[in-house]
Amino acid sequence: VQLQASGGGLVQAGGSLRLSCAASGRTFSSYAVGWFRQAPGKERELVAAISRSGGSLYYADSVKGRFTISTDNAKNTMFLQMNSLKPEDTAVYYCAATRGSYLAKYEYWGQGTLVTVLQ
Repeated sequence: VQLQASGGGLVQAGGSLRLSCAASGRTFSSYAVGWFRQAPGKERELVAAISRSGGSLYYADSVKGRFTISTDNAKNTMFLQMNSLKPEDTAVYYCAATRGSYLAKYEYWGQGTLVTVLQ
C-alpha cells in the first residue's frame, strides 16, 4: 500500500487542523493504521491508531480529548482531526499502516506533513 499524507500547515495555538492520508493499492480495511509524529530533536512517537477491525483505538496521553483518528474505507482515506492545538504539537506527522497489531511495528509509511503551532 502507498500512503500520501496532506493537510499540515501553520496554525495559531488553540486552532484546529485536519490531516488526511490517502492510500493506493490495497484498502485500509486490510491494515491497522496510525498517525505518528516527530518533533525536532525528539524520537518519533505514535499519536493515534486504529486496529484493523476498527474496534480498538489508541491515543497518546498528550493528545487524548483533542485529537481524533478516523478512516473512510470507501475513500481509502484516513484522517487525524486535531483540535485545541498547542505549540508542543509542532512536528512532522506521518501516516502509517501495518498488517500486524496497531500498537506494534508499522511497515508502510507516508511522506510526512509538517504541522507548526504558533504561540
